[in-house]
Amino acid sequence: MPFSMRLDPETQALIQRLAARTGKSRASVVREAVTRYASHRDEGLTAYDRLEPLVGIVRSGRSDLSQHTGRKFAGLLRERRATRARRAR
Repeated sequence: MPFSMRLDPETQALIQRLAARTGKSRASVVREAVTRYASHRDEGLTAYDRLEPLVGIVRSGRSDLSQHTGRKFAGLLRERRATRARRAR
């Protein structure tokens, strides 16, 4: 998708030098820079901040999914331990 912007001469020269030095196109240099900038900006986000747009978008039809999760998890760990013990025999 075409996109254009106005750059000052210094920035334009910098992009040109980076492209020549790396053997990439100017567009590739800019795309990589934007990607790195975006990933750097996300470093300060918590896991919840990153997942927040997804929270609550799926309806399972069940209302008891968050009940007794500690017990359910402990049961899964017991099952896993028992399975490993049987395999070790």
